[in-house]
Amino acid sequence: MEQALELFEPHRRPAELDREGGYLDLLGAAKAGGNAAQRLMRSRAVPLVYQRFWRPVAGRLLMGLTGPGTEEEHRIALAMLAISPGDRVLDVACGPGNFTLDFALAAGNGPVVGIDSSQTMLGVAVRENPMGNLAYVRGDARDLPFRDGSFDAVCCFAALYLIEEPMQALAEMVRVLAPGGRLALMSSCNRGPVPTSVANAVVRGLSGVRVFGQDELTRALEAQGAIDIERKVSGLAQFVSARKPARP
Repeated sequence: MEQALELFEPHRRPAELDREGGYLDLLGAAKAGGNAAQRLMRSRAVPLVYQRFWRPVAGRLLMGLTGPGTEEEHRIALAMLAISPGDRVLDVACGPGNFTLDFALAAGNGPVVGIDSSQTMLGVAVRENPMGNLAYVRGDARDLPFRDGSFDAVCCFAALYLIEEPMQALAEMVRVLAPGGRLALMSSCNRGPVPTSVANAVVRGLSGVRVFGQDELTRALEAQGAIDIERKVSGLAQFVSARKPARP
């Protein structure tokens, strides 16, 4: 946690550390609210079955029968991020830490931070995925507490479509990337004949899950100055990688 705090913007470092649950809580008693999908992620039941049942089933529905399974997703994320020992890594909307642990193992002694707004998810992460170089923070993906250029790699898998104001969250991820840093995303993708605006209105209204257009995320990254942007579509999901330009 001390290494993680060094990456915070000075004015965002809490005077007193609330670490009762094993993670740093920046939200405290903030009102939960949110859509149906967000409320499920904050429930007591879903975090307990998320890694072993919920996430594999949801992933299969999203990516189809021939798409990558959970283990392959982990390999894809690691390949996209190219983590080296000593790298600083951020896992945005980390949930119960199933990907965050992989990043901590790859980073060696480099600090790895998982951030999520769900107390119940973070409780599972702390209990099931302890590592000496791994810290968890309860915070808002749309307002990351870290300094500009704090991380060598940033990941957000299967979560951007649940975040209110996802483009603000995406801009924050790019902001905290160091020059030359790598970004890895996995999110939804509209594939059918129905226009994205219509598909998103229906799906989001029923479930709270946002449907992104095929070029929506790549264009947003281009607008934020990211380079080496690549996208691969699998079923109704898309994997997007990008890099922040190195300083001249």
